[in-house]
Amino acid sequence: MASPVSSLEGRTLTLDRGGRRVLADLSFRAVAGRALVVTGANGAGKSTLLRLIAGLLRPVSGDLVIAGGDPDLTIAQHCHYFGHQDALKNQLSVGENLAFWRDFFGVADGSVLDALDRVGLARLIDLPAAYLSAGQRRRLAFARLLVTRRPIWLLDEPTSALDAASEARLLEIVGEHLDAGGLVVAATHLDLPFARIDGLRLGPAIVGEAA
Repeated sequence: MASPVSSLEGRTLTLDRGGRRVLADLSFRAVAGRALVVTGANGAGKSTLLRLIAGLLRPVSGDLVIAGGDPDLTIAQHCHYFGHQDALKNQLSVGENLAFWRDFFGVADGSVLDALDRVGLARLIDLPAAYLSAGQRRRLAFARLLVTRRPIWLLDEPTSALDAASEARLLEIVGEHLDAGGLVVAATHLDLPFARIDGLRLGPAIVGEAA
């Protein structure tokens, strides 16, 4: 894991998208060893908040601040964003896809086989990603977290497309990250039974808009 981050704070964040205000004067604090679970109906800004933290969106006003971490890195560089898109190349094998992301993020000693074993895909290491089911693609995408070793995990609807066994495996991996001093911000409309949770409720929803 990269240098530990003890906390992540949002201070009076305001953000506009598509000509409307999605977040207004939002403040929150997430701490290492605990999961900040962000809830709210569609349009409340759950996914938007994660993209903002990941550096994919810029606020109109307000600040993000971390305590700890590597002073030479941006906040976004401390984060791994696990979004709705699986970001897989169908022509590459399961193992090649994961190795690409490991090498892209510069973690030379990250074991592809160990990560695939943790998510139950080791036996499919040579299978082209095009043949994976939706749940298998989701598990492969999640395996990227295990080979990039960033202290802040941003999880957008992490249990989507997973069966009960895969969901339990994912929760176990997240729990291990928290036990090791990692920090998690998760957006969801379902219950996420992490052991140590703080809540952040966003709203009101805007009908017809995505979160």
